[in-house]
Amino acid sequence: MDTAVSKGRSVLIVGGGSAGWLTAAYMAKVMGNRPDGVSITLMESPEIGIIGVGEGTFPTIRDTLRVIGIEEAQFMRECDATFKQGIRFDDWEFTPEDGHHSHYLHPFEPPHVGRENINLVPYWLLHNPAQRPPLAEAVTFQKRVTDARLGPKRLHHDNYTGPLNYAYHFDASKFAAILARRAKELGVQHLSGMLSDVVLNDEGAIDHIVSSEHGPLKADIYVDCTGFRSELLGKALKVPFHPIDDMLLTDRAVACQVPYATADGPLESYTISTAQEAGWTWDIGLPSRRGVGYVYSSRHSSDERAEEVLHAYVRRALPDARDIPTRRIRFEAGYRTAHWVKNCVAIGLSAGFLEPLESTGMVLIESAINKLVEFFPHTGAIDASAAMFNDQMIRRYDTIIDFIKLHYCLTRRTEPFWRDNTLPASLSPRLRNLLDLWKHRPPSRYDFILDYESFAFFSYQYILYGMNFETDLSPAAGAFPRTDEANQVFARLRSYGDQACRDLIPHRSLIRAVYDGGFIRTGPVPAMQR
Repeated sequence: MDTAVSKGRSVLIVGGGSAGWLTAAYMAKVMGNRPDGVSITLMESPEIGIIGVGEGTFPTIRDTLRVIGIEEAQFMRECDATFKQGIRFDDWEFTPEDGHHSHYLHPFEPPHVGRENINLVPYWLLHNPAQRPPLAEAVTFQKRVTDARLGPKRLHHDNYTGPLNYAYHFDASKFAAILARRAKELGVQHLSGMLSDVVLNDEGAIDHIVSSEHGPLKADIYVDCTGFRSELLGKALKVPFHPIDDMLLTDRAVACQVPYATADGPLESYTISTAQEAGWTWDIGLPSRRGVGYVYSSRHSSDERAEEVLHAYVRRALPDARDIPTRRIRFEAGYRTAHWVKNCVAIGLSAGFLEPLESTGMVLIESAINKLVEFFPHTGAIDASAAMFNDQMIRRYDTIIDFIKLHYCLTRRTEPFWRDNTLPASLSPRLRNLLDLWKHRPPSRYDFILDYESFAFFSYQYILYGMNFETDLSPAAGAFPRTDEANQVFARLRSYGDQACRDLIPHRSLIRAVYDGGFIRTGPVPAMQR
């Protein structure tokens, strides 16, 4: 009787960084580490650095790290991580004049429904616009918490849990390093080497790759994590690139690292995104520095002018800042027309890139990894699920493009860049149709197919009404008869905000405590009343 265990299929990931090592660690945890499991090898070049356009994430990263098996406090210490509770958008609605600035928050916390199970947004819309608070303040208490510069959880909350939804800011290169260590612990083989050739077979699939250091390397499935170069999918398999620069106009970034004016100053727990004349700046707070960058359109600004805008932004907080080194990054917004072709799957920048807004790069990496694991061809044809994978990933890119575009197209700013972003031709037909619908009702979960979406319907609500989009519900006011109940929930949320501001500690204090001792596990602790 033959008792031999059949060997699983082999995967070769070409390229490291966040995309490569996150893919390796997740796949190894979910599918590897057993005799019949998938064998995973990652080859990265020691000469190619990490792009690290942004250092922000989306709350889905918590589930990803939990699955991989990395302790939250360890991850935060080793990656210089801080908490991120959302994004604050400054000056996106109006060009600042006479010291007048606009701002709104896109929090990660969904609108509260309470024990009454009531949708608060229509009742907020029916309030007098001159008297109602911002939507993020009315339907959650997360804005109160972030305005007070408090953390989203307490030390006795366990790994990746807390009363408020959150993600992280972190150092991208250190994130790749902790993922690499965890992947190796899970059995991933690591090769350091340069890709010198990709050899195709008679069917047009990858037969093997060639490394200068290791010679021919062969696998069943090749994962392209080579970044913008897209060495396997783009260059070798010649999958076309679909540009979307007619919708998303930015194509450049200039970035720098900025020290704090004082070492113990307040630490924000959201990304600050400030609209500028030809794009926007990001401002991400890490414990010992800020990551600051300017994303802009080369059609509306020179590189030299972009440097001036970035330095002017930095000097608002550090008037004496001089000679801060900057790094320029060029990118083309768009995606490959297929991401899984024959025996090659692209994940990360090799599949596509939109722009840093809303940290969608990491979201797309996570989505691709989850689908690859779910669709993995343990038996049968290697590309049996390729068509389904491609359909879902490309639709996800398209829905994210609409979501990003939503931030731009509602502006009342007057500069050419912003005027061009409001042109109807720069919006997809789907987004134009949704905006027409939303003039008469707020975004609904039924507007979206969840398998194709990265952002829930309430994220659209936060952006729309943060930009003061007008939805006229007055003709349908009679369809919302629970005004008294809604007002009770609004009041209760204000009291929850008061309680949270008493119970939670300053963000910087929380980070210091996490770094010093980690989270205290004393058994189940009831979450803060919500």
